[in-house]
Amino acid sequence: MKNTIKHWAEEDRPREKMLQKGCSALTETELLAIIIGSGTKNESAVDLAKKVLASANNNLNELGKFTINDFKKIKGIGQVKAITLQAMFELGKRRNVAEVRINNSISSSKEIFVYMQPKIGDLQHEEFWVIYLNHKHAILGARMISSGSVTNTLVDTKIIASHAISFMATGIILCHNHPSGNCRPSQEDKKITLKVIEAMKLLDCELIDHVIVSGNNYYSFIDDGLL
Repeated sequence: MKNTIKHWAEEDRPREKMLQKGCSALTETELLAIIIGSGTKNESAVDLAKKVLASANNNLNELGKFTINDFKKIKGIGQVKAITLQAMFELGKRRNVAEVRINNSISSSKEIFVYMQPKIGDLQHEEFWVIYLNHKHAILGARMISSGSVTNTLVDTKIIASHAISFMATGIILCHNHPSGNCRPSQEDKKITLKVIEAMKLLDCELIDHVIVSGNNYYSFIDDGLL
């Protein structure tokens, strides 16, 4: 008899287990199996889910960085399953952003991180973004200012200023990523921060913070006393 889910005891099947005990009772493997939906001729959906997790060292954060092609490299995961898996992780990222929007205003570096991590946290190249705020620190919008190589990107204060004028912003937050995994600011990061502060003075627009994101970690200039 094949090791398929339909032959398992009902309480051990992921869908039935969720109905009986709720989402929190399921393992990460079982939750992934539900997303995957079906197995192959020789493997159940749970078997496939185990392989998917193992391909990222059983680390969901690493798995969230996978592209469709990365998923397709796993035997048994075709294009449809790969698309479904990436869509699931993208929804998770967008939920974090939505939670910050519901709160409507930025009040901590952690909220900045939660807002920006889905956009830049898993990139393999640097991107520099600016979040524009009103006088209540509510988000008016966010714009990517530049995109660069693995190690650096160029920042034009004129572009930052033009968006600030367009939004009629009274505050801004700088944010960029470090693909290297090291969140600490470089000397260039510090120079850019000072340069932006001076440029924004002419617009009566305050620099609230500069946050560096790397994977699931971050560094805040204001938290570290640099602003």
